[in-house]
Amino acid sequence: MNTTTPFSLRLSWAQGLFERGDHAAAATALAELVDEVESSRADSTGSDAVLHSVTDLRLMLARAYFQSAQLGRAEATLTQVIEQSPTDSYAHLLLGRTLQRAGRHAEAARPLALAEILGDYERPQAYGSAPGEAAEHG
Repeated sequence: MNTTTPFSLRLSWAQGLFERGDHAAAATALAELVDEVESSRADSTGSDAVLHSVTDLRLMLARAYFQSAQLGRAEATLTQVIEQSPTDSYAHLLLGRTLQRAGRHAEAARPLALAEILGDYERPQAYGSAPGEAAEHG
């Protein structure tokens, strides 16, 4: 899609891609929307894209990256979300899950603990940890 198509239609299209399970294509579309929102805010052009929260778009983008196993991009995007919204418990949870999925279980402990403290998320156990091991760390 191009920038002459209304922002809301491109956002709906990206959401549809995500819902159909085409997470890689959704990530590409969402990354373009995030870039557009950021540049429109910098330019203050007054387009309808400015009305959308870049933090919400980044969180959706991070989910698409996570689902398409683009873990480095998911981590970088989630770090930006957390910088802008440090009390977003879901962002901390997704960052922790991203780090777990990347095999970085020790690094995942902090964001998972924050997600549990800030929200109603139960701290997920590390993949492949022994039952006794999870109890010691939980």
